Amino acid sequence: MTAKRPRQIHLGCFPIHLGGNVGAWRHPEVQANGSTDLQWVLNLARIAEAGKLDLLFVADSTYASENSTPFDINHFEPITILSACAAVTRHIGVVATMSTSYSQPFTTARQIASLDKLSGGRAAWNAVTSSNASVARNYSGDKLMEHDHRYRIAREYIEVVKGLWDSWEDDAFPRDKQAGVYFDASKMHRLNHVGEFFKVQGPLNIERSPQGQPVIFQAGASEAGRDLAARHADAVFSNRETIDECRLYTADLRARAARYGRPADEFLVMPVITPIVGGTEEEARRRARELNEMLDPKTALSFLSRYFSSFDFWSYDLDAPVPDLSGIVSDANRSSAEYLMRIAREEKLTLRQLAYRAAAPRKDFTGTPEQIADRLQLYFETQACDGFMMATDISPRGLSAVTEHVVPILQKRGLFRTEYEGTTLRDHLGLSHPESRYVARPSPAVA
Repeated sequence: MTAKRPRQIHLGCFPIHLGGNVGAWRHPEVQANGSTDLQWVLNLARIAEAGKLDLLFVADSTYASENSTPFDINHFEPITILSACAAVTRHIGVVATMSTSYSQPFTTARQIASLDKLSGGRAAWNAVTSSNASVARNYSGDKLMEHDHRYRIAREYIEVVKGLWDSWEDDAFPRDKQAGVYFDASKMHRLNHVGEFFKVQGPLNIERSPQGQPVIFQAGASEAGRDLAARHADAVFSNRETIDECRLYTADLRARAARYGRPADEFLVMPVITPIVGGTEEEARRRARELNEMLDPKTALSFLSRYFSSFDFWSYDLDAPVPDLSGIVSDANRSSAEYLMRIAREEKLTLRQLAYRAAAPRKDFTGTPEQIADRLQLYFETQACDGFMMATDISPRGLSAVTEHVVPILQKRGLFRTEYEGTTLRDHLGLSHPESRYVARPSPAVA
């Protein structure tokens, strides 16, 4: 892109989530096997694209246990399902979660590049370090790697992936039949990376992305996570609860990014919300109650336990104050666990209340279409964020409610696109097209 357009809200959704909490599968309107039903997922992808949303995001987990949530225990692998979504859509971006701790950079670079090519430049990689100890035992490990160690690996891993994505210059494949020249070897570049954790020669055996490089998402919350995001991410997901927390988080990330010489408009922050839309406030509140009634204590505690190394809370009194959990906080999800302990202490929550607080959606995006649009606008215009990841209440009903009733209000206010601005995910997000690191740039003029 050569010129920046006016700032607008960005919206994404989760196409394989059944609803806004882990008990949503029990709702009478929900297709309980939707997270593994191809046509159900493709229907959500089509609804999202009809609403001109920026992207479809697939979270991932690579472990399961007796205490797992329904989503963790049974869902599509990201690359597979997003390839299917890309085949039936033309514009919307596709974001795949892949771990930097239990895979190889060359494989990730190749898979994301392939998804990007088959989608016409609409792919992104959500880079995660995998924070559950159970994952390690599925990948020949005995325990989770120490937190800062995981992030050191992730930093080098992302640098290798980005280097591999620059294996070919934009015009490296002339495919000249008359001359018999399929590719220009002078525009092929081996990475020849030798680092602390990886040794990767390259080149990647697929041509350069239509968008220069696929977009990189991250969800930095800890100090190491925020620093990694500031260095390498184009966009960041967050779970901050209040508008003030979102403002502080966004300001902190922008300041970190600036220290790495990155412009503010090339770095997006998108908190996760659960909009629950009703024709009236009472209808919206009723829908919120319906969703939360699908949660039972076991499911809510299972969700809470993911932040505390799958700890079994059933030996504790659910209606007593939250016990001191500091002894069971590991490097896995440390920032989220510490946040939950802080609000439990400050608000004097019981264990039951904390579990439901963690598992149920926030109330501040429940209301009429106008009220939700007002709330989105307030966050956006006060620099709390650049957009939102939406886990709508009941799928696909909740997503349709947003695209049919909230999005048109934002469009009338000039806050959201009426048509897609370009063909790639970078176009949708207003991000520049990165040049290959191997392209020679003209030397500055000498006075």
